[in-house]
Amino acid sequence: MNHLLNQKSWRFIDQSIVALNRTPLESFAMDDTLCHLVGQGMSDPTIRTWVHNETIVLGIQDHRLPYVQEGINFLEQRGYQAIVRNSGGLAVVLDSGVLNISLVLPEKDNAISINAGYDAMVDLVKSLYPEIQDDIKAYEIVGSYCPGSYDLSVEGKKFAGISQRRIRQGIAVQIYLCIEGSGSERAELIREFYQLSLKGEKTKFVYPDINPTVMASLSEILNREITVYETVLNLQKLIKFNGDMKLQNLSSEETEYYSYYLNRVFERNKKMLNSND
Repeated sequence: MNHLLNQKSWRFIDQSIVALNRTPLESFAMDDTLCHLVGQGMSDPTIRTWVHNETIVLGIQDHRLPYVQEGINFLEQRGYQAIVRNSGGLAVVLDSGVLNISLVLPEKDNAISINAGYDAMVDLVKSLYPEIQDDIKAYEIVGSYCPGSYDLSVEGKKFAGISQRRIRQGIAVQIYLCIEGSGSERAELIREFYQLSLKGEKTKFVYPDINPTVMASLSEILNREITVYETVLNLQKLIKFNGDMKLQNLSSEETEYYSYYLNRVFERNKKMLNSND
């Protein structure tokens, strides 16, 4: 087990039950809050699981697309909302078959490099799926959406992407795991979004040329139906096996920090989206 995962005590916050009126912006505010709390020694290291209904989470570069509003209109017609996140660079898909895991660690006493944070998440995922752990590779999958050097794949089929957020000496390593459904269908949606948002124009930033065939869900990779629910349970069992774990939501005092970060995230997202008007 990765040394960063060998914590004496873990806090576990499970928000994997989809709430119809909950936006991913709330999840980004929650991770910012946990970074603050964990980084300042006000909370144990924390693992949070979260799921949202149909949402396309745009990256910093996406809101600069020349015809991004047309792309957003297309997504809304397909039943998706669009938001801009505060970590990572390009668009990803969230829905009820995609599980997000946030690994929140402190670096107040010992600095954690960017790669070390990513490696900890890779090792956590490999431990979750021991039957394919030797087949899981971390490298950029060209043709995937939101490509990066820590894309997780099996035999060239990407099922996960990782990003990081750092605040007040706390680090949130965030991963999306495509567990249920079709990975290629999600990729096709993003491919059409970019086509409509670019219309063939050349831009300073090079957006991905998406090939849906390079993406798959873990159910497709394992050739059996697995669910978000069972993955959350397996994650809890894994953490309990390696140390003490407490299921613990925010206290009333911690909620005050959350309100601050939530307001900041909402204001930032509003500003980013309005900049395209």
